[in-house]
Amino acid sequence: MAENGESASLPPQAATNYLDPGVLAGIDNLELRARVAVEGFLSGLHKSPHRGFSVEFNDYRHYQQGDDLRHVDWKLYARSDKLYIKQYEDETNTRCMLALDTSASMTYSSGAVSKLEYGISVASALAYFIMRQRDAVGLLTFDDKLRDFIPARCRQPHLMQILRTLALVKAGDQTDAARPLADLAATLTKKSLVLLISDLLQGEEETIATLRNLRAMGHDVIVFHVMDDAELNFTFDESSEFIDSESREAFITTPASVREAYLENVNAFLANCKKQCQRAGVDYCLLNTADPIDAALSAYLSKRARGF
Repeated sequence: MAENGESASLPPQAATNYLDPGVLAGIDNLELRARVAVEGFLSGLHKSPHRGFSVEFNDYRHYQQGDDLRHVDWKLYARSDKLYIKQYEDETNTRCMLALDTSASMTYSSGAVSKLEYGISVASALAYFIMRQRDAVGLLTFDDKLRDFIPARCRQPHLMQILRTLALVKAGDQTDAARPLADLAATLTKKSLVLLISDLLQGEEETIATLRNLRAMGHDVIVFHVMDDAELNFTFDESSEFIDSESREAFITTPASVREAYLENVNAFLANCKKQCQRAGVDYCLLNTADPIDAALSAYLSKRARGF
């Protein structure tokens, strides 16, 4: 809903324009931000057979704002003067847990939006999208320990709880994703899809090992590896002081003297993260904070369409 309580309805082209990460981050209302992102993503899709519905008809439910009108039973509407949606067997089979890294390194920004702000937008859009598909979604936030935990459910008030929690997220301390993810694994009693949003800048080997354990337990995992554009491309020209966000260690250098070595190291880091995820059976999606969040939604939808 919009800030004034009225329904937020945007034309498809407007929604597409708002996919710019900086513009999205400027929308304070997270529900509106998520809706704009998802509508923009969906407006960019051509006809797709994967909408979260199977071919096995099961039952009816009342129409809710935002439902695809193609699934309205118009014959039933003619008889009852009420809108009903055909519900299908696999609509609530998916249980998703969003795991958002809120550590200090996620606060870095070279542009309009930090990695943490970008991650919040991604998490909000994914939560909105998952609920739109009638799947269950939950949330945990972490730095070196678990900060927030909301179990996966599939109800509109539950989505509001997730969005409120994301709106209040504060940057934490150092990263130790392995511990919170291990805690999450202990709570998952049913097959689930875990969506990790992190820069993986600390303890990536331990983190991926924990994700491998989640896979061994029968869960599926997507890693959304969030990196700032300057981290990926080293877009610095003048002598600068570089400060580690978590250790606070600092040094001054001339970018030209370290650019080649830096890019070689960061590309090796990214390649290793991707390779280790693939070996663990984990889907990997690199996200640049300068780019729209369509990639995250596309990666989720692709995973969902494959039925895990």
